[in-house]
Amino acid sequence: MAEPRCASYYTASIQQETGYPRLLGEATTDVAIVGGGFTGMATAVELAERGYRVAVVEANRIGWGASGRNGGQVTGSLSGEAAMRKQMRRSLGQAADDFVWELRWRGQRIIRERVAKYAIPCDLKHGHLQAAWRPSHMAALRADFEACQAHGMGEHVELLEAHQVRDVIRTECYHGGLLNRYNLHLHPLNLCLGEARVAERLGARLFEDSPVVRIEHGDSPRVVTASGALRAGRVLLAGNAYHRLERRRLGGRLFPASLGIVATAPLGALAEALNPRDLAVYDSRFVLDYHRLTADRRLLFGGGANYSGRDSPDIAAELRPRLEATFPQLAGTPIDYAWQGMAGIVVNRIPMLGRLSDHVYYAQGYSGHGVATSHIVGEIMARAIAGHMEEFDTFAACRHVRVPFADALGNPLLAAGMWYYQLLERWR
Repeated sequence: MAEPRCASYYTASIQQETGYPRLLGEATTDVAIVGGGFTGMATAVELAERGYRVAVVEANRIGWGASGRNGGQVTGSLSGEAAMRKQMRRSLGQAADDFVWELRWRGQRIIRERVAKYAIPCDLKHGHLQAAWRPSHMAALRADFEACQAHGMGEHVELLEAHQVRDVIRTECYHGGLLNRYNLHLHPLNLCLGEARVAERLGARLFEDSPVVRIEHGDSPRVVTASGALRAGRVLLAGNAYHRLERRRLGGRLFPASLGIVATAPLGALAEALNPRDLAVYDSRFVLDYHRLTADRRLLFGGGANYSGRDSPDIAAELRPRLEATFPQLAGTPIDYAWQGMAGIVVNRIPMLGRLSDHVYYAQGYSGHGVATSHIVGEIMARAIAGHMEEFDTFAACRHVRVPFADALGNPLLAAGMWYYQLLERWR
C-alpha cells in the first residue's frame, strides 16, 4: 500500500492530485523509469517528446519524496562545482570550466521553458538573493558577480552591500548579498505533478503504488514489482535517497540527509513588508538557512540538515528559533505546516550518473540542489538513451568515494564531516 503524502504546505495546495494505477501484469516499453520524482518525470518528458515509449513506476505517489518536499529554489548554485571542474578536466581539458558554468544556468532554462510551453501551474517566480552571513563571505559573492559579468550575465545580477540588502529583505542578519534575477522559485510538488501530466499527454504510462523489488539485467532488462513487470530496451533507476535497489553496486556512495521546512500562517501585508521583492533567499554558510514567500503569503523557512539519516523528532521546534532570529517581527507567529524530506548526499557532491549494465542506467545524488540539477540530468539522460553519450560519459567518468560498511558508518562519517565544515565556518 502506498504511503500517504507528508503533511506539508505543498500537499495542502496541490493543483491536481494524481490517481495513476498500480502496475499489474506484464508490459513492454522502450524505456522503464524507476522513481516518480523530478529525475524520473523530467527524463520521461524529454524522452516522450522524442517519441519514445516510456513507463514510470513509483513506489508511492508521483512527487512523494524530496521532489515534493524541498525549498522550491531553482538557483545557479551547483553542488560540487569545484570538484566537478577538477575531475572533468581529465576528459574535457580547459573546456570543463565553460561546461560547468553552463550547467549552473541550464536547469533554470529547462524549467522556465517547460512551464511556459505546457502551462504548468506551479507559482513560478523570478528573483533570488544569496546573502552573506559574515562580512568575509562577500569576497566569494563578489567573485561570482564578476564571473557573471564576464560571461555576459551582468544584466541579471546585482551586488548589494549590507544597507542595500536590508532594503530588499527586512532582517539584520545579512552583511550583503548577490541578487540574481535569472534564478527562480516555485511550488515543486505542483511542478512535478504538472510534468507527470505532460508526460502522460505525450504517451507515457505512469504507475503508482508499485514498488520495484528487483531489476533483471540483460539485453532486454526487466523491472519487477510485486504485482507486475516491465520489459524495456533501457532502464533508468531514478530513486535517489528513497530506494534500496542495486546495493552491491550503489551501496556506500549515497547517504540520506533529512532536511526540514516549516510554513507559517498567512502573513497578509506583513509578507510584503518582510520581503518586498518576493525573493527566494539562502545564506552563504556551509549548512545554510533558506526562505521565501508562498503564493498565499506564508513564509516558508528551511534550515540546517540532520545527517543521521533519520527524521528529527520536532522540526518546528528546531526551526522556530532560527526563523525568529532571522525575522524577529514573526515572534510567536503560528506555524501551520512542518515537514521533512530526504536529500541524497554524495561525498564529493558531484551528481552520480552511470550504468549498472549495458542497458540499465542510474542518476542520483544532487546533495540538496535537486530542483535545477534533476532537470539538467533528465535532459542528459534522455540524450544518452537516444545515443548522444558525450555529457553522460563526462559525468560517468567522475570518481566517487565509496564508504565501506555504509549502513553502519556512512551517515556518522557524513555527520562528522559536516561538523568539521561547520567548525571551519567560524573562521571564514
